[in-house]
Amino acid sequence: MEERLQKLLSQAGVASRREAERFITEGRVAVNGTVVTELGSKADPERDRITVDGQPVRPAEKKVYLILNKPVGYMTTLRDPEGRPIVTDLLKGLDVRVFPVGRLDYNTEGLLLLTNDGAWANRLAHPRHEVDKEYLVRVRGSVAKEQVRRLAAGVELDDGPTAPAKVEVSSQSDNNTWLSIVIHEGRYRQVRRMCEAVSLSVVRLRRVRYGAVSLGDLKPGEYRPLSPAEVAALAGREKRDQRRRKA
Repeated sequence: MEERLQKLLSQAGVASRREAERFITEGRVAVNGTVVTELGSKADPERDRITVDGQPVRPAEKKVYLILNKPVGYMTTLRDPEGRPIVTDLLKGLDVRVFPVGRLDYNTEGLLLLTNDGAWANRLAHPRHEVDKEYLVRVRGSVAKEQVRRLAAGVELDDGPTAPAKVEVSSQSDNNTWLSIVIHEGRYRQVRRMCEAVSLSVVRLRRVRYGAVSLGDLKPGEYRPLSPAEVAALAGREKRDQRRRKA
């Protein structure tokens, strides 16, 4: 698809949009060997050869945003020295290199985001944005109201107290209890350690929601691309747009 040259140069990291405009007017940009000096000129990065000062411009890599239902028994990493399966082994047919946003433990299953957009991933992972993450947790035995209260209020871990969480009992029997725990922090094995801190033994741990995106009916080992609306919602643009409309 054709785009304005200055936009293509900016997306490719050659220069800012304003600098790219200057390169064009100075006659430093060529398309298929022909120098272009008009700012309205367009080119197709997939079809046309674009150069700046005679050097070819590589088109910007297409941004990819995925949701994966990670099964138990996969490492959330791009390489494992012990040779264990890694989550990217599940991305059959994908010809773009992506990396996980945050991580899920080897024995934790559920929603995992993957992308090649570093800025987007960093925004999601940064603590100040406080993105909600919802987990379904099965623990052994019954759970007392006091244990739920302590989890919700925040518990003391070896790396400091946790922020308040939303905790609900989904179902309970003498043998097992299912909890819904929503946190916005992303510490190492946080939910498991929170449960251990109130003397609960985790049997199964599954992440079902990350921000505005839910796992839905995605089967273990399956993945799909995020919709543009989901990508925008996770980045926080949806809330900003709503605030602008109200202003």
